[in-house]
Order: sequence, then structure tokens, then C-alpha cells
Amino acid sequence: MKLYSLKDSSQEVTFLKAVELGLCKKQGLFFPKKLPFFKKNEIKKILKMNFFKKSYKILNAFIGKEIPKKKLYKIVKKSFSKTIPKIKKIQKNISCLELFHGPTFAFKDFGARFMSQIIFYMNKINKKKITILTATSGDTGAAVAHAFYKMKNIKIVILYPKGKISDIQEKMLCNLGKNIKTISVNGSFDECQKLVKTAFNDSYLKKKISLNSGNSINISRLLAQICYYFEAFSLINKRNRKKIIISVPCGNFGNITAGLIAKSIGLPIKKFIISTNSNDTVPRFLKNKKWEPRNTISTISNAMDISVPNNWDRIEELFKQNKWNINDSNYLNYDSVSEKNTKKSLKELHKLKYISEPHASVAYTVLKKKIKDKEYGLFLGTAHPIKFKNTIEEVLKINIKVPEKIKKYKKNKLFTYSINPEFSILKKILMEK
Repeated sequence: MKLYSLKDSSQEVTFLKAVELGLCKKQGLFFPKKLPFFKKNEIKKILKMNFFKKSYKILNAFIGKEIPKKKLYKIVKKSFSKTIPKIKKIQKNISCLELFHGPTFAFKDFGARFMSQIIFYMNKINKKKITILTATSGDTGAAVAHAFYKMKNIKIVILYPKGKISDIQEKMLCNLGKNIKTISVNGSFDECQKLVKTAFNDSYLKKKISLNSGNSINISRLLAQICYYFEAFSLINKRNRKKIIISVPCGNFGNITAGLIAKSIGLPIKKFIISTNSNDTVPRFLKNKKWEPRNTISTISNAMDISVPNNWDRIEELFKQNKWNINDSNYLNYDSVSEKNTKKSLKELHKLKYISEPHASVAYTVLKKKIKDKEYGLFLGTAHPIKFKNTIEEVLKINIKVPEKIKKYKKNKLFTYSINPEFSILKKILMEK
């Protein structure tokens, strides 16, 4: 598969090279030059396969001969063996696609584990030391840290906004040590992300430490996320498959980009819904045709507290390639949700005997507003409720039972730096051996 830079189309690379580089020149994102496409009869066959075979079939269509087939299947199986998606029925025509049954209880496990296995495969061939730098607004960091933990010749450096991720998120992220280094930044996620982009723009630094990214800007993470949309479709009753709409809680927009790619390559999803919290740059852009990012607002759906989503460039390119109208609500709908309504939906879901968390609540709120008669709605559950224990217990006035797998993290010591959002400080830390 050939990929090119969205900032400079003359920069073309293979899949493995795109994974290695992470980010293009001029801070551009890689995107497939030509997407594969599955015909209806091929889709039918894929949907009958188990999750591993289904995922292998999809990813092989992108990767091709760059990785031997048997090796790719092993990579897929190892990546997804602990991250099986589930669908939970909420109402007659609404269900939640639960993507939080992996090692760090978040949908980020899918992309992070696949990326780690691809890089580990490449590193066994290249045999060089690399540093993976990533910013997290909540769950990405823990997923990346756990996916790469103890991998030889791979150092992980993760930035997160101080005081703006949950206690459990921080505990899962910052207590590993070994090859994992975490940095608490006195600022917003957007400032963390800016530091990462600046690092990638520093030619000396990138060359000196073989810098790579663990964010959804890395194409391997994005492609992995396509797979669970196919799995979700196969889990839905056949009579509902022709009328599926999917509401995605959006922060950096990687999740919905993967969904739209799934639709582009043949999965017959009717349409997608962009669901944001008060950080509503994209909904306002689609409504007013003006790109006007504002200062990031802290919310209880903290992983979505992003005002400049990286993956929006990919979505625009996807619509351009497909000759879809980005303002056509038959392809894409959108809305934002206030804190008040996020909490209101948490209570509503609880009355329906479902304990959700704030991000899924945002997606559910917009889905309820946009769904039409005879449509079947899915909203994405991107994290286990326990990761937002304090918020949920305060809103719902209940006690949430802590899963045994998480109890061990609560007692552990935190290993983390604390810095101001200054690149010179980050650069010094990155250069440390």
C-alpha cells in the first residue's frame, strides 16, 4: 500500500515506512493513496468470519505483501486476543458498542496493541533503538504504555495534561517504569499535542533518537480501529443492518475516521454522527463553514477536551477521494453536548439499567436527538465506567464496584515528571539515555 502526505502529496511511502515515520514532513498526516474495496459478496463472507480472521482480511487488504500473510495473522491475533468488542442492547433500536474490554479498559487498546506488534516486528528486522512520543487526553497513554511495556530497544515517552485525567487513568499510565516515561504538563491536551508536533518538526531530535508517535496520527493505529466496525456490524441482527447509524464520541477524531474508512471500503453503514462535548470546533465548522478553534474547555468527558483535532484533515481527504459531500447529513451528522446534558444522559442510561461513562453519554445524547424512525443506532462505549469512578458516583449517587484487574493499580506509586509546556524542557528529557 502506498500512502502520501496530506501536506505534500509528493511524499509517498509504504505502510511500514509510514508506521516508522509516524508523521510526515511539515507535520502532515499519512493517508492511503487508494483505498481497497470489498464487493457485496466479499463483505458477506467477511462478516461470517471470527474477529481475528475478519481483522486479518481487512488489514491484509491495506498492507498486502509488506508483511508475510502468516506473520500478519499472528500479529493480528496477538494484538486483538484480549480486546473483543461487545454489543449491549439499551433500548429497542439503540445499543452500545462496548470497546473497553481490553487490558487498559479503553478502545485505545485496539490501535495501541496492533501498533506495538507492528513496530516490534519491524524492530526485529531493523535492530535499532527508537523513542515513541505521544500525548494523551486520558486513555491513549495507558494503552500505549501497556502495549509496549518491557519491549526491547523501545522507549515510550507520554505527555498528559496535569490534573485533567482521572485518578485511575493516571495510576494506569504512570506506575509502570522500565521503558515507560510519563510527563505531567502544566497545560491542556492541545499544548501537549503541540509539544509532540514540535518534537517531530525538530530534524536533529528526530534523527538523533529515531522518534516515532503513538497517537492516532500513526497510520497503524488508525487501520486497526477499522476492524471493530466490521465486527460490530456482524453482531447486529440482519434485519437491522440496512439502517445502522453510528454515533461516535469525538476528540482527536481518529475513531470516526476509522469508521468512515470502513464505510468507504464497502461496509454498508448508513451514516455516522460526530458527537462532541463543549469543545465543538468541528460541529461549528460544519454549521458555519468557519474553522475557529477556541481555548480548550475542561469537561468530565476529558478525552474529548481537544479543540484542534488532528484527524480532521484525514476526514476531509476521505470525503474528497470518495466525492462525498461533507455537508450532506446522509453521510455525516453532528452535534455538541453540554456538561448538564452529559450528566442528564448518564442518569437516563442508569434508569435504563446501564451504567455508562461521560464519553459514551455524549454519543448517546446526540444519537437520541438525531435518530429517525426505522433507523438502528449504535453509540460507542470507549472506556469502562470505572475509569471515571468519582464523576459517575457523584452524578448517579451510587457506588461502583472496582474490577479486580484495576485494584492493583490504585495502590501503586506514580513515576512521572512535571514540566511547563516548554519544548526546551521536553527536548532535554527526550535526549536523556
